[in-house]
Amino acid sequence: MKKTLLAGALLAVSTGLAACGQSGSGQQADNTTAAPETTTAAQTQAATEPAKETTVVTGEAEGYGGTITAEVTLDGDKIVDLKLTGDGETPAIGGAALESLQAAIIEKGAIDGVDAVSGATWTSNGAFDAVRRALGIETEGNDGKEQKEVSATGLSHGIGFFSSGRLGPGKDDKDTGVYSINEVIAYVLFDDSGKILDLEVDQLEVATPNYDGEHMPKLTGFPGQSYNADEDHDEKVDTVLEQTDDTYLAQIDSWVTKRERGNTYKLNSGTWEEEMDLFEETFRGMTVAEVKEWYTSYCSDLNGRPLHGTSEKEEDVAKYNALSEEEKAALDAISSATMSLNDAHGNLIAAIEKAYENRRPVEADSVAKIGLGITNTGRLGPGKDDKDVGVYSFNTQAAGACFDAGGKIIALYTDVMEVATPNYDGEHMPKLTGFPGHTYNADEDHDEKVDTVLEQTEDTFLAQIDSWATKRERGDTYKLNSGTWAQEMDLFEEFFAGMTTDEVSAWFAASCSDLNGRPLHGASDKEEDVKKLEALSDEQKQELDSISGATMSLRDPHGDLLGAVEKAWSVAKDTSITIGE
Repeated sequence: MKKTLLAGALLAVSTGLAACGQSGSGQQADNTTAAPETTTAAQTQAATEPAKETTVVTGEAEGYGGTITAEVTLDGDKIVDLKLTGDGETPAIGGAALESLQAAIIEKGAIDGVDAVSGATWTSNGAFDAVRRALGIETEGNDGKEQKEVSATGLSHGIGFFSSGRLGPGKDDKDTGVYSINEVIAYVLFDDSGKILDLEVDQLEVATPNYDGEHMPKLTGFPGQSYNADEDHDEKVDTVLEQTDDTYLAQIDSWVTKRERGNTYKLNSGTWEEEMDLFEETFRGMTVAEVKEWYTSYCSDLNGRPLHGTSEKEEDVAKYNALSEEEKAALDAISSATMSLNDAHGNLIAAIEKAYENRRPVEADSVAKIGLGITNTGRLGPGKDDKDVGVYSFNTQAAGACFDAGGKIIALYTDVMEVATPNYDGEHMPKLTGFPGHTYNADEDHDEKVDTVLEQTEDTFLAQIDSWATKRERGDTYKLNSGTWAQEMDLFEEFFAGMTTDEVSAWFAASCSDLNGRPLHGASDKEEDVKKLEALSDEQKQELDSISGATMSLRDPHGDLLGAVEKAWSVAKDTSITIGE
């Protein structure tokens, strides 16, 4: 966020009053002398005090709905007047909060001791920051806190996917339901005792186009399906979208995670990313069992949110009151983390637990950065079913990575969630018929023939998503030419260790097919592949021979694995982990 500090002009106001004396030259008619003029105490004080100076300065900061501007009038260091404006704030909440804060700050003469307005924390923080910037006080950035140095015995890492469907929120004005799909992905580092050394959690939420939020990733359905759409985000349906091959690919290409949505994903006390960072900081040093125990003890049984004493629900009040003063103080330390850790939006605790279950060892002396990269791709095909209806899928790729101080990859952990229409004939492929109300052809016995037409209900929608499994989780059921998907991916991950992501990208450009993204092992008879292989040096060919068992593509409609690895570095955050004996 761009920081601005606009210095106002210095206004000098002088109010000295001088008493004037007049001498009369004539005699009064009643032969009395005129009374001498008197000077009041106020006039005497005004005449002797130095001229009062006030300063007007302005500052800007980000509020809930846009820029908040503070015009501050100072008498020395004291705030004697203030004007807070924020045209983007909602009048009933943010606008009212600005009025309340303005009055409170003027009364105090400073922002110290003025509390944020309940229910408008984001607006309040924006107002405070605008005043600070007007005063020339640096405000904290959103880069997060510096990670403390951690020494550990042993190191392992894992990725956990957890998928869930959400019914709602509510329906549109045409009485059609709003639905979403949620993928929580956690990349976690553990020591030998199972304690969390560091972690990064992100989430992809994709909703039907009648959801009124402007920045929510949307999916109309698979090509051939349609859905109501609120295109101007006014809570009213504007049109019915008809999904085509082109719009399907474009929608998936536009998907972004909650971290990537940044300041557009605002919660009560900050962005989703800022609140998630607070939870991550809290969970460092805990085992997964301790994280689950913390959640059970300190979060609502109704909605999965931390108990900060703000809920009026009887069950939440009773649970909060049962905590010790020490426990309440610990919760106060993360009072700005208000979002749920387990509800229909997504189960973050389960994703962390899955990362632990999937962990594997890392050989390293230290780790300087970790990153979690996520990419999404749509696929047309393979082909059509025997009723001439297309087969489609979408893929979410995740790459967790440890880096050294020079940006070289220490270890990679990659996984993919691929979801297809139910007419795909593979037995173990995760399936989705569409959103409730949609229908699609289904090959239920996997004989390449359509057996039935599935009609999606709310119950089947939730059940299908609950059954999804990643490519690693599918294990031996996902076989490729030279082994399982997991075995081939392991070969790539081991091969990339010691490279920077730039070097991985350069290797891919030189040593993989421009047609399908697969390594050039001499197995392709395509003219372009043959020529590209022949142009390689002997050393490059030997490198390829060392991973001859890795035949799958790193970048094709099945998934952009290379992109996930590249993104892991571009979003990497600092850590400081030293591994001892």
